Amino acid sequence: MVMTSRRSLSHRTAYSAGGVIYRIVATQIEVALIATDRGERWGLPKGHVNRGETAEAAAVREIAEETGLEGVVERHLATIEYWFRSGHGRVHKYVDLFLLRYERGEVRPQIGEVDDARWFPLDEALQRVSFERERDVLLLARQALCDASGNAKV
Repeated sequence: MVMTSRRSLSHRTAYSAGGVIYRIVATQIEVALIATDRGERWGLPKGHVNRGETAEAAAVREIAEETGLEGVVERHLATIEYWFRSGHGRVHKYVDLFLLRYERGEVRPQIGEVDDARWFPLDEALQRVSFERERDVLLLARQALCDASGNAKV
């Protein structure tokens, strides 16, 4: 019998924050998404929380950096977590996602980080987003923003 040894991979924990920035155009809710992976992967803007920075402040900063849009945090929507490989190790990542009301700015994808950034009607964003966990967060945003008939509450 041949025994093989499993070398345990090292792992680390990473924290990010971001979220759903929205605006109301006429009676329609629009949200901003970013594209990565040569425009093939659409998702929510998010990024690293710096030492000494709150998750809320990181979400505002990262959304502004990745999309050019400034917003105000209204509420925490969810914390998602997942594992991924990085080099010879694994990373356990936690991402705090917030709901932000758009205040100002023009959509401008962050050069070198983001391939595209655009406003989408919420229903289209739900179809376009690449990750199921982020789709779930958009559904939470819809619950927070819409009344029982699906119309914008705000």
